Amino acid sequence: MKKQTTMMAKVAAGVIALALMPALASASAVEQFKSFVTNNKSAKGEFSQQQVKKADGKISKTATGNFVFARPGKFIWAYTKPYEQVLQADGDKLYIYDKDLNQVTIKALGSALGSSPAAILFGSASSADLDKNFSFKEIGNKQGLEWLEAIPKAKDTQFESIGIGMKDGVPVALELRDNFGQFSILTLKNLEKNPSLKADEFKFVVPAGADVFRQ
Repeated sequence: MKKQTTMMAKVAAGVIALALMPALASASAVEQFKSFVTNNKSAKGEFSQQQVKKADGKISKTATGNFVFARPGKFIWAYTKPYEQVLQADGDKLYIYDKDLNQVTIKALGSALGSSPAAILFGSASSADLDKNFSFKEIGNKQGLEWLEAIPKAKDTQFESIGIGMKDGVPVALELRDNFGQFSILTLKNLEKNPSLKADEFKFVVPAGADVFRQ
């Protein structure tokens, strides 16, 4: 059975996030998120990702894994279940590695990120960068989180909107809607802000014998 890698890759490549300061609890969701981007240059944690069926709203697929990032443009987004797949960016290239197929796809990072969830979480180094690529609006409180909506300004993006749920200055949930009506929910946990990272943390080494495709 063919793996459902395309949507997962679009979400991750996306697609994560971390912490600011609890003192921002009274700020709006947009203010909290922009402060998070400005004040946190790196983070790591775990994620769960659920894809929701358009027809009945039921969850069709669930994936889990871990992530680490260093803005701008460096991250490792690793799926561990139900199968192993890694999306890794070194600031210049994006590498997508499928362990079962032993296959690596290499893309230019700029074109691969665009106005995607990966761009909003990993690509921007300032709130000015965010405003250049996204329009923001407040959504309000839902399920104990303060929500904002980010709408890509680019016309050719694959995503229609990205909802971001904030708690104490930290993005902990994302709701992703693409232009085909598909809907995914991303939950972040065990977040560690500004961890100590190795100098070569994001250098990708092509596994032995892997087929390599360049796009």
